[in-house]
Amino acid sequence: MHYKIADINDIEGIFTLHSKYQIDTILEEDKKDGFVTTAFNKEQLGEIIEHEQGIFVAIEEGEVIAYVMSASWQYWSAWPIFAHMIENLPNLSYLGQTLSIHNSYQYGPVCVDKRVRGSGVLEKLFDFALESMQKRYAILVTFINKINSRSYAAHTRMGLEVICEFSFNANTYYELAYDTSKRVSS
Repeated sequence: MHYKIADINDIEGIFTLHSKYQIDTILEEDKKDGFVTTAFNKEQLGEIIEHEQGIFVAIEEGEVIAYVMSASWQYWSAWPIFAHMIENLPNLSYLGQTLSIHNSYQYGPVCVDKRVRGSGVLEKLFDFALESMQKRYAILVTFINKINSRSYAAHTRMGLEVICEFSFNANTYYELAYDTSKRVSS
């Protein structure tokens, strides 16, 4: 297993994995095991790679088997759900700080191929991404659809804390935060 910051050559593998588990394209029987809400095209993946160095991947035998996206709020602001979250940041606090676009970033989406779920890949990739993002931000922020119980269980088990709940486009979400100076895997 190899962990790295994604480059342009990884777009096809990321897109293939993403399409397999994205809510609009996932097989119905796989939804119960978790899904990705946010849709991306290959151009958007290229932008986050080039401008944010914001995709972290786990590669096994040349295949992307997991990814974690992490980027500034400025990057995410083009998507309506993230714009909604940005607007609410000043009403939230974590680690004794009022959240802002300067002290926090958006973590996710996250996708782990079902063949390697439960193997520690998520925890190792999470820590790998934190090492890079900690240089820029003290606080990780993310959201999880309330019907995505697998993702909620995995992330709260790693120590992410619910800081609020919100509704958007007829869905309800947990908003969670994490201290980027901490690590979850040993």
